[in-house]
Amino acid sequence: MPGKRVQFDAETWAALDLLARDRMMDFQELADEAFRDLLRKHGRPTELMAALRQSAGVGAAVHALPAKKVPGKGSAKNRRGTD
Repeated sequence: MPGKRVQFDAETWAALDLLARDRMMDFQELADEAFRDLLRKHGRPTELMAALRQSAGVGAAVHALPAKKVPGKGSAKNRRGTD
């Protein structure tokens, strides 16, 4: 995961540190939650599948693929196609 550096003033850092301690979370967990909320607020997807659906557009239909057929039980000779 790529890392980035951010700077906070002393008061903000103290408030974030206190919140993290109160919720028994580390800073990374707080940051993940905050950025997910920010993306959701602006209508941006946070997961790959949601991003793909959004990029396909409103009119895109989801088609279910047919289930794979399980080969029938028989002798190995019949499955190979030889008699």
